[in-house]
Parts: sequence; structure tokens; C-alpha cells
Amino acid sequence: MEKQDLVVIGAGTAGAVAAAEAAKKGLKVCLVDVKAKGLIGQKVCGDAIAKHHFDNLNMKYPSGDEFEHEMVGIHVISPNRETSLSIRGEGVTGFVINRHRFGQRLVKEALDAGATLLDETRVIGPLIRDGCVAGIEAEQGDKGKVEIDASITVDAGGYSGVIRSKLPHAFGIEPTIKSEDMIVAYREIRSDVEWSSDLGEICLSQQSAPGGYYWIFDKGNGKVNVGLGIQMAGSHPNPKEQLYKHVLSQTPFKGSRMREGGGGIVPTRRPIDSLVSNGVMFVGDAACLVNPIHGGGIGPSMLSGKLAVETALEALEKGDASRGGLWQYNVKYMQSYGAKQASLDIFRLLLQVISDDDLNFSMKNRLVREEDVLWTSLMGDLRLSTKDKVERVLKGAGRPGLLMKMEKTASKMRKIKALYQTYPSLHEFDAWKQKVASIYKS
Repeated sequence: MEKQDLVVIGAGTAGAVAAAEAAKKGLKVCLVDVKAKGLIGQKVCGDAIAKHHFDNLNMKYPSGDEFEHEMVGIHVISPNRETSLSIRGEGVTGFVINRHRFGQRLVKEALDAGATLLDETRVIGPLIRDGCVAGIEAEQGDKGKVEIDASITVDAGGYSGVIRSKLPHAFGIEPTIKSEDMIVAYREIRSDVEWSSDLGEICLSQQSAPGGYYWIFDKGNGKVNVGLGIQMAGSHPNPKEQLYKHVLSQTPFKGSRMREGGGGIVPTRRPIDSLVSNGVMFVGDAACLVNPIHGGGIGPSMLSGKLAVETALEALEKGDASRGGLWQYNVKYMQSYGAKQASLDIFRLLLQVISDDDLNFSMKNRLVREEDVLWTSLMGDLRLSTKDKVERVLKGAGRPGLLMKMEKTASKMRKIKALYQTYPSLHEFDAWKQKVASIYKS
């Protein structure tokens, strides 16, 4: 194969969008995936995506066999299931999709634009020449190993980091993701369920889903996507066993049938500090670009694919695919969606240590309100006005520690968001990282 402008590893939402955007601009693009072409898009997923992601990317909404149900908001349930918050609004309106069909649409758009697909191809690692990623080494089943030279390599290969984990230290990329920053999840698609709702249901509970939550999303016609995620730190319980014990034992699931099931791992943390290095860019789960609270990654992954290609085009025109030449992708992503994700990462750390008793108390006494959850999910801020503080202190009498944790979390969220909104130049990057670390240590 002749040298490519871009080789994109992984034909998921991030990789397919990146390949399509690049091919539309006339670049030579090779899209590589370990799956057979017809299986691309089959992935363990919550299958939900907010409408605003399509609006921001000027993409057509899911339709036909991609579309399964409309979601107008989220129903957050307390651990004891006695209190709930119904969050509705523009930012949480969206779709429950057929993940396979949607993935097939994105790959078709990339191929129709002129990208080349190498399916059933496993990436072994990066080609490194003169301190720069110069493409990839891969294996094509019986055909053996193949090298694909490229001016820029885009890693959309998921959390495992087939490129990220094999880069020398000098590239300045975090090689691994800590287990406590990942969620292990199990989900099933079930039919014949006595369930019908245009609100997705999420329940936070340390007992049933330590450090995570479980969800129920209506897919229409008595079919639901139901799953449970658990923080991977320590000797965590089995998410499948927890799902069956705490969720599928509930009344709506009696007599239901499993259509498909499976597990997966999601990196639920802020983005890796830099999304680029010499000759390489990271998008989607490979860069930890998911919402740290609910693990939703389809929207930000597609955004990252688009923004990465915008910078790649500029870099190729200048003949500079160095870390500095690709740096603007960092700035574009971090100052937009990354700032929100970093702020929500701080909120995640609170949710992972707060007890079920405190959560039940907070929701029952409205220390946490619908507008708090909506604002936080949309903006990445937990804002407590002076009037709010007085009211909540009165309602939270007897639990000053809980209110102090909330206030400290709100303060740290503001600080980290401000840092990401002023994402630095390459020369100021090391100093910026130290400021980020100090906020997490405080």
C-alpha cells in the first residue's frame, strides 16, 4: 500500500468520523479495524446519545433502522429507590439507537468519501522513525504482517491503548489508565419487558454498583437496554452478578428474555493530558474522552474525530506533523468539551465515595435538585449561590460534613474547568500539568 496521509486505527464512532472527514477533504486515508466489515458497530454500549451532539457536528439524526426510541430526559433514582429527580431539557434530549446500524452508517460514509478499509486487521503497534510515529505495523490473518506508512496516525482503538501503551517515554503520553479510573460494565438487551418510558433511568448505589450506577433505557416495543457498571478499583464485585441480583430481579423484568448480553470497560476520567505527540493523535476512548459521570462516549468521540482532522489538515499543509504542529487539536478539544469533562471528573470522585445513606438523605431533602443535575451535566459546574447555601445548611442540619464535601467539590470543579478553558501552549504545558495535579491533591 502506498503511503497514506492518515491511517486511522479503529472504525468505531471516533475513527469512522475521522476517516470520513479526512477523505471528504481529499486526503488518502486507510481505516483499520480488527472486526469484519459487517460486524463493525457491534459493541457493548448504553446505545444513548444526546441530540445536541448531532446538532453541533451538523450530522443527520438517526433514522430508519438506526433509530429505536426517543429520550427526553433522565430519571435519577436514589439508592433506596424512594426519591427521584426527573431531568428534562435540551441538553439531555436524545436518541436510543441501534448501535450496529449506526456504526455501519458511519463506516459507509467514510468509504463513500474515499477512505480505504482494512478489516479483520489487528494492529500490533506503531512504526517509529526518527522520534516520530510514521504509521503502524499490523497483522492480517493468513496474510501475515503488514506495515502501513502514514504522515499522521490517528489512534481510535479504544481504552486499551495499542499505540499509547507502546510509545517511548519521550513522547510524553500517559501509557496506561489506572484501574480506579475505569468502569467495568455488563449490559443486556432484553425483550418482553413491562417497561415504557421516554426518560432513561439511572440509579446511583454503592451497594448494587460500587463507584458506578445501573441504567435502564427504553428501546421501544417492550425492549430495553439494561446494564450496570462498577469502578474497577480493588476486589470489585462481578457486574453481571450485581445486575441480576439488584436490577433484573425487579418486577418489570419478570418473564423478560435476554436478546444479547456482554461486558466491556470504559475509561471514566478526564481526558489524557495531551491528545497528541509526534506524528500521532488520540481520539475517543483511546484518549479517555467519555463523560466521567455516565460513561457516554459516542458524542465526544465523534467530536474528537472531527477536530483531530481539522488540525491534521493544517499540519499536512504546513508539512509539520510534530507534536507542536498537531498541538492545536489539544487546544480545540480541551477548551470546548474537555473542560466540561475535567470538571465532571471531579464530581465523579465525590459520587464514588459518597455513601448510599448520604445520597438518600441528599435527594430526599433536596440538597441535590433537578436544576443542579441539569446544570452540572450541561455546563460541568456545581453552582451553589449564597441563598442556596443557607437553605441547604438548614435542610442538611446534622450532616455538615456532606455539605462541606459538596462545597469543596464545587470549588475544585470551577478551578479545574478554568484551567482547561485556558489550555496552554506546548511551552507552558509542564507547568499547566502541575497545576492540574495540585487541584486533584487538594
